[in-house]
Amino acid sequence: MSLVSIRGLAVAFDGVAALRGVDIDIPRGGALGMVGESGCGKSVTWLAALGLLPSRARVTGSVMLDGQELLAAPAPALDRVRGGRIAMIFQDPASSLNPVHRLGKQVAEALRMHRGMAGAAARAEAKRLFDQVGIPDAARRLDAYPHELSGGQNQRVMIAMALAGQPELLVADEPTTALDVTIQAQILHLLNRLRRETGMALVLISHDLGVVSETCEDVAVMYAGRIVEQATADALFAAPTHPYTQGLLAALPPIDGPRRRLAAIPGGVPEPWAMPRGCAFAPRCAHRHGHCDAEAPAHHPVAQQHSAACVLATRELVAA
Repeated sequence: MSLVSIRGLAVAFDGVAALRGVDIDIPRGGALGMVGESGCGKSVTWLAALGLLPSRARVTGSVMLDGQELLAAPAPALDRVRGGRIAMIFQDPASSLNPVHRLGKQVAEALRMHRGMAGAAARAEAKRLFDQVGIPDAARRLDAYPHELSGGQNQRVMIAMALAGQPELLVADEPTTALDVTIQAQILHLLNRLRRETGMALVLISHDLGVVSETCEDVAVMYAGRIVEQATADALFAAPTHPYTQGLLAALPPIDGPRRRLAAIPGGVPEPWAMPRGCAFAPRCAHRHGHCDAEAPAHHPVAQQHSAACVLATRELVAA
């Protein structure tokens, strides 16, 4: 059984659909990358799953954590899950950390909430967590304020706070976007090492396909509130099926070989209140035909553990 199983997750804000039926399975210890343009629903998926959206959001579907339904769970049960069994870190640690409290106090608060630790025991555990995530001179950094650390070190603090609850799943929402390339590599290496050491599962939300390919075993590509292709990382990068996925990969600059003009996907993402009747990507797709405008395509299997919400997937099967 999957650790987390999401089925038919839909979100509407004031009657306008932002998420339009998302299905995801996260195995224990697995790593899923979620990619797509800004606004496609990557972050909203997990904010909805954890009950963190504002009251005007209407959320339907099912989110099962180890057999327990989260969408209908009472607030005390969700409080135990959030930061405990499922932790989430965000792309800008400067806006997530409290600037007027010392870092050790903030981590100790997470330890008190999720593990009942306080006093000297909480401080000792906070130092251990700082050491685990590679913060130098950990004992002294416990008394530092966020502004005294670099962006990369503050991101490590955020990861330490997430680990304080000993989560079974860590959702990392663009954790390297605000960091330079060298520090990005260090944070990704840290996340991979922590997965091996703790056995936790990882969801990496990113717009960087290179980051996902190096970190995740499976990839879900999102567009306009839906997952349009899902596969193992190896299969997706070797043989993308959905035209949107193909467009994303074609836009990547080559590392070697002759220089070429980068391919751009024409047009723009439709606004949520002006979504096409059929496939949301159809207005930008070079393979568009009548079926695409009739209804939103269902997911079709392309190969084992590889599916795409596109009629091209059925053509691939016929060709095979």
